[in-house]
Amino acid sequence: MGKIGDVDDEAREVVLVIHWQGGQHSQLRIKKPNTGDHECRTPGEALVVMRSMAGRWDDERIAASLNRMGMHTDQGKSWTAKRAGSLRRVHDIPAYRSAEKDGEWLTMSEVTMELGVTNHVIRRLIHDRVLAAEQLVPGAPYQIKAADLRDDRVTATLKRSGHPRRAGHQSELPIFPNTRKGGLS
Repeated sequence: MGKIGDVDDEAREVVLVIHWQGGQHSQLRIKKPNTGDHECRTPGEALVVMRSMAGRWDDERIAASLNRMGMHTDQGKSWTAKRAGSLRRVHDIPAYRSAEKDGEWLTMSEVTMELGVTNHVIRRLIHDRVLAAEQLVPGAPYQIKAADLRDDRVTATLKRSGHPRRAGHQSELPIFPNTRKGGLS
């Protein structure tokens, strides 16, 4: 048995001619897919999430959010920054540009550094609706307006609660100061 193949560009078909033992020939015509067409399709919900997050979050955080939401790629794989970036480029979704960050919106990590508290404290403030925060989609990272950190309710709650603060501020004194310049003896 031998095979010969050709492409019928006008009909957009792949044409195979099969030569059977005994002299018979069979022709098989297969529709040629359009460029970019394939059986693998990213779930529409993942694209919606990506479009809503792309302007404010990098590919790594988008991938992490898709994974937390239990979404997988078209091939059933978990998301990586590389896969998210590739899909974003295929669908002409603009990338996050950290250089354009104007300081209006902050991440939870940036807020913890600004206020000198832990992530747990910020999550509690958000949960108790003391600090306004926005999630573009459920499971996405929180975004917090910098101006909201100066809200009277936020500052009053932090003063009143006595939450543990992050160490390392220059205004803080060490717990065990050295009594001599040379250290402890």
